[in-house]
Amino acid sequence: MTIGTTMTTTVNRVGATMALERRRSRVRLVALLAAGAAGWAGSRPVRAQGVWPVRPIRLIVPFPPGVGVDVAVRTIAPKLGERLGQPVVVENRPGAGGNIGIEAAVRAPADGYTLLGTSSNFTANPSLYGKVGYDPLRDFVPVVGLIRTPAVLVVAAESPYRTVDALLAAARARPGAMSYASGGNGSIAHFAGELLKGAAAIDAVHVPYKGAPDIVTSLLSDQTQFALPVLVSALAQIRGGRLRALAVTGRRRSPFLPEVPTMYESLKTGFDIDSDNGLAAPAGTPAEVVARLNAEVVAIMRDRAVVEPLVGGGFELIAGSSAEYGETLRAEVAKYAELVRRTGARID
Repeated sequence: MTIGTTMTTTVNRVGATMALERRRSRVRLVALLAAGAAGWAGSRPVRAQGVWPVRPIRLIVPFPPGVGVDVAVRTIAPKLGERLGQPVVVENRPGAGGNIGIEAAVRAPADGYTLLGTSSNFTANPSLYGKVGYDPLRDFVPVVGLIRTPAVLVVAAESPYRTVDALLAAARARPGAMSYASGGNGSIAHFAGELLKGAAAIDAVHVPYKGAPDIVTSLLSDQTQFALPVLVSALAQIRGGRLRALAVTGRRRSPFLPEVPTMYESLKTGFDIDSDNGLAAPAGTPAEVVARLNAEVVAIMRDRAVVEPLVGGGFELIAGSSAEYGETLRAEVAKYAELVRRTGARID
């Protein structure tokens, strides 16, 4: 081989080696850029999650405006929005005993932008109805309790019955002649009426209505003789002298009606039934979002501007930890399942 040939071969080998190295460098550069882009893209959800919320939050109330849970959430919603830096928009979705609104919430993304205002129907409906599209313990995560109100045994102010004993004596004297009003099958007033019938061994006819105003009208016109609505829905009528309160459910007298005895005082056995309201979110909502919501609402519920109108309206405040509210929900589900079994209050 000549010297010229050898030099040409060497140059060609060097050129080929350099070209190969350039190709390898380009491959490494592309890989690095791709890895960097992937890392940046992967970090985006983390950063977005860290600054939640970045848009308005929807708070579904599965009942018309004016009921207890609606009053509670509308009282706290503006302040919650201020603390979170985003509006909290209350959306009433009534119908089917609360099931329409509840099922709308369970179908929403579990991203912290949908909340549900809960009431006794939330935990009672799975037992009351043959089939509902949610399980309160499986499909939702508890956020925080808000308010509680007991039931109250009332008669018309012109009624001849001034005590529980007098009412029950009249009912026993005429089995089946008396009737009691409620806000519908499966309402607190319905369950409380059936519990009173069992505890006092009386027979009375259940007459369901659409809501508190109809209950009052039926009592004042003597279409029904007694009712056990939640206290907050009857308090104004009691204070205004249209209804007479005979007893409250629960083991303690209500601070709003301290002169009115409890069912335990009147019956010696009594029973506990009340309406608990709170907030829940679709299952899978990030734990840090639930914790933030809980902390903000608990702080809000210590604000005098919130406390005074709620307490003045007859509500007991029950804001606590998410775990505490979860225990309440579990107990309520079990309680209503047993009440449905005992009373036969099914809705098909």
